[in-house]
Amino acid sequence: MYEYIKGTVIEVNPSHMVLDNQGIGYHIFIANPFRLSNQLNQEATIYIYHSVTQDDIRLYGFINKEEKELFMKLIGVSGIGPKSALAILAAEDHVGFVQAVEQNNVKYLQKFPGVGKKTASQIVLDLQGKLSELSPEVIEVFGKPEDQLSADVELDEALEALAVLGYTKRDIKKVTPFLEELPDASADDYIREALKHLIR
Repeated sequence: MYEYIKGTVIEVNPSHMVLDNQGIGYHIFIANPFRLSNQLNQEATIYIYHSVTQDDIRLYGFINKEEKELFMKLIGVSGIGPKSALAILAAEDHVGFVQAVEQNNVKYLQKFPGVGKKTASQIVLDLQGKLSELSPEVIEVFGKPEDQLSADVELDEALEALAVLGYTKRDIKKVTPFLEELPDASADDYIREALKHLIR
């Protein structure tokens, strides 16, 4: 069982990151890996959930303990798997999510990918009253990468990341014109702005 892995960030892409620890590269699934773009070739500490199923073994990573705690609560909900949990975390609207659960705002919860009315109701049923300690926590946001790729490349990576998170082509097409108007944005910026619009 892993608590965290400290190592050098070797790679980030839409679905995962690679963290090198003493010559071993760990393939870690993480919500919006582009948050770590400015950590490339630098040391980072990633908190870990080690998932072992009959068909697969995976590492899920988090930038702090609070994010991991929320993930653990989410995957405890019937109908929420690790992929859906990461999509919810990627929105980085943790306070809004907690408020929606506490206020029984099922409609708001349905705006997250992979969350239908039944699952949203189950989230409220299972988590209401159990998330209040998480609401004051502000998930750390990494800054923009120092070495920016071209805007077109950054936008393409962001759109690919949205697809990985489970958003439909229709959803992505809807926000693309808005994203194209953003000046000098990183993939992380594009993803954040897209998620703000998609969960409204």
